[in-house]
Amino acid sequence: MEEGAHFRCWGELIPDALGLIFSNLSLQEKLTVLPRVCKSWGSAVMGPYCWQEIDIEEWSNRSDPDNIDRMLRMLITRSCGSLRKLSVSGLQDDLILSFIAEHASALQTLRLPRSNLSDSIVEKVAGKLSTITFLDLSYCCKICAPALEAIGKHCKLLSGLRRNMHPIDLEGKISHEDEAHAIAATMPKLKQLEMAYLLIDTKSVLEIISSCSELEFFDLRGCWSVKLDGKYLEENFPKLKILGPYVVDHYERNEWEECSDYSDSLYDYESFEGLWDEEERLELMFFEGFDEDNGYGWPPSP
Repeated sequence: MEEGAHFRCWGELIPDALGLIFSNLSLQEKLTVLPRVCKSWGSAVMGPYCWQEIDIEEWSNRSDPDNIDRMLRMLITRSCGSLRKLSVSGLQDDLILSFIAEHASALQTLRLPRSNLSDSIVEKVAGKLSTITFLDLSYCCKICAPALEAIGKHCKLLSGLRRNMHPIDLEGKISHEDEAHAIAATMPKLKQLEMAYLLIDTKSVLEIISSCSELEFFDLRGCWSVKLDGKYLEENFPKLKILGPYVVDHYERNEWEECSDYSDSLYDYESFEGLWDEEERLELMFFEGFDEDNGYGWPPSP
């Protein structure tokens, strides 16, 4: 046997196997390193196998809205309808949500925090998001009860909803009771619900708890008007864990970490302006010394 004959050539692996391996790499590496290694790797990264899960949330916090839209359109197009998880922050245009919905036939997890989306676009596309099981609409100030109601009516598989706000987002807002009612009326299969800092009262919370019989975790941090009877909850809802309304610095996510698809990885790049060519390939500009603690101009999560 010739020396080294027992080693397999990586370039001979089938594309879906390469995609599974490459899914463990960063966005930076997939877009700038892999295409230059060899033709088979470049072909794999251009295909759907690497883009069944797209997480550009941290990068999007640092980027121009136009660049976010262009990046999303390119990566989602590459996924060829196989997209299962999408995490992106700060969408500014209703049209990009329409584009996402058009390619959402397999989408299960959708995280769109800090996005400037309207009720009308959510109502329009909710029917195309029927496969969603986890949705994050935190800090989306234009989203109200009509959007949540549309989601509840069309997304029957929804088991997790994150609808946290920040105290500075509540200026001029009187109540979120209509949102609580929409959730109670249309989302009976919820297991995880986060409503930190929403302006809701005890009656609304009890309505949700009574209507969502499968609820296991309820985040009520900062919901100061809520007063719950611990003994009543323990006797009637023994499986339910409630966090808050008093704010704590840290809590264990444990069983919900996988559901919410949370990631604390940071990308070390900023802008793509002017770097697309005719084939929609992109080059990324990197630089050292980026202040990772600058908060990206957004308030921290509650």
